[in-house]
Amino acid sequence: MAESDARAAAPSAAKYRSRPYNAGFAALAGTTIEWYDFFIYGTAAALVFREVFFPPDINPVVGTIVAFGTTSFGYFGRPIGALIFGHLGDRIGRKPVLIFTLLLMGLGTVGIGLLPSYATVGPLAPLLLILLRLIQGIAMGGEWGGAALLAIEHAPAGRRSFFGSFAQLGSSVGATLSSAVFAVSEHIGDGLLAGSWRIPFIASAVLVVIGLIVRVSVGESPEFQRSRDALELTAAPIREVFKAPKLLFIGIGMMLVATGGYYVTSSFYLAFATDQAGVKSDTILNALTLAGLVEIVFVLVGGWLGDRWKPQNVVAIGVVGIAVVAIPLYLTAQTRSFAMITIMLMITAVFTGFNYGPIAAALASIFPTRFRYSGTSLAYQGAALTAGALTPIILPSLLGVAGGNPVLIFLYLIVLCGITVACVLATRKLSVWDAALTEKGAAANA
Repeated sequence: MAESDARAAAPSAAKYRSRPYNAGFAALAGTTIEWYDFFIYGTAAALVFREVFFPPDINPVVGTIVAFGTTSFGYFGRPIGALIFGHLGDRIGRKPVLIFTLLLMGLGTVGIGLLPSYATVGPLAPLLLILLRLIQGIAMGGEWGGAALLAIEHAPAGRRSFFGSFAQLGSSVGATLSSAVFAVSEHIGDGLLAGSWRIPFIASAVLVVIGLIVRVSVGESPEFQRSRDALELTAAPIREVFKAPKLLFIGIGMMLVATGGYYVTSSFYLAFATDQAGVKSDTILNALTLAGLVEIVFVLVGGWLGDRWKPQNVVAIGVVGIAVVAIPLYLTAQTRSFAMITIMLMITAVFTGFNYGPIAAALASIFPTRFRYSGTSLAYQGAALTAGALTPIILPSLLGVAGGNPVLIFLYLIVLCGITVACVLATRKLSVWDAALTEKGAAANA
């Protein structure tokens, strides 16, 4: 009897086998590509899109606002992706959805690299740019939540923050790759405006193939499989999310800096430093690349610390740090010193790592398995639709109102950081995993 029980248990254990490092690297590979694709758009919008896709006689300030404004269409697409792919991820599984979103992102990115300019097709050029940006956004809307959950739900208890940071690491690696590739492309041929800006977009096709190979090799989430086999899945996960609006709004609030704050300290900082402070673009790109390497390390450090101090506490430290260092970061741009700019960007990268690393586990912890993909995706993309979509438009507008003085940008960032810290700290008692451990301990004591 004991032998038959052991034989019956063996397939079950194998079926739900966790492979945390495999899942972590699969999440890292996919999100690196997704974020690389998303970030090269922001870099190109700051450096060349005004000249390539819009009328040559457009006012420079208006042109910058419009070029950055097209990034918002990616954010408009993200809630659509969250609704579609969140539902599918909670119904059919994390893995198949992640494979499709990766292909969709590759389609949008390579398409942008092949687009004709305004000089060739006129107003059709920006319209096609917006359409492909929207496709990028839809893909991203379904990507992040699934990648984070694949890593977190494969992770052992007490290590979820660290393994969740692998998905977040993709943001830092993708940003670093995008800066590095643009820094190289700038010196190919006659420069970015002559057409070398297309290289980072077209090169994404190679990265997508690599990402697919890695992702196909990973098994489905054990937590999802257990819920499916126990018939605990829901037919309408989106409805379940909206039946718990408190969780959704707290989740949106805690992601505001992760989605909107990036533009303050990266893409828009690039535009500010080159346009307002007169820093050479290759100086900023090289500095961002070095800072990205620091961020990669501290995303993992932040995830590791999150398992020891609670992920919410580490995220709060990172967000407060970002608010504090933003002022000297912008002031340092006026020095035009590569060393000073790089040092300030590296300090910013440390706090960004503390924010990014543990936040996936903190967000996922407030939603139960049966609608976790939908909940995390909608919360993240809800923040993207607000802070993420509006920030690229708000920042140049605030700079224009202040006559080139970034003081209003600092105030805007402080507001985002304040809301984020309040929401992050509110989640410390909402973790479904902590609740399950408490119930298990109470049952054992009884």
